[in-house]
Amino acid sequence: MTGTHDYQLRRNCFGKLEFIAPDGEIHAGVVPVRAFPISAPADGIALVDPYGHELAWINELGDLPEEPRKLVETELAQREFMPMITRIVSVASFATPSTWQVETDRGAATLILKGEEDIRRLTPPALLIADSHGIHFLIPDRSALDQHSRRILDRFL
Repeated sequence: MTGTHDYQLRRNCFGKLEFIAPDGEIHAGVVPVRAFPISAPADGIALVDPYGHELAWINELGDLPEEPRKLVETELAQREFMPMITRIVSVASFATPSTWQVETDRGAATLILKGEEDIRRLTPPALLIADSHGIHFLIPDRSALDQHSRRILDRFL
């Protein structure tokens, strides 16, 4: 593990991210992992090998030179898919499992809420909703939702 930028990052011919250690050892299939993906997404990012071993620690993403920063940002964008709910259109039932029709920053979506415990309270007023397929939907500020959406959401909280 290193905190300095004495390593290199590149993509191999298969599109996998490679970490080149200062001693020249190459680790293919490196994955960036955020320590605090919601509260501090640009701070505390670990580069880990396919076995989960940490190879490097990035205190702040902005500290990296442009080329490796873009590689890390691209890899994070491919790895993390977390649409933000902007409106709850309707729910099929107030008992779980329940099918929700929502509007997100990526378009309309349908999610199935297995149980009320799949709605996690984050740092207020944020919520994280996990659907039956493991996709996480973020509500960064539930008070910013329209009244209809808040009313539906309050039935599940």
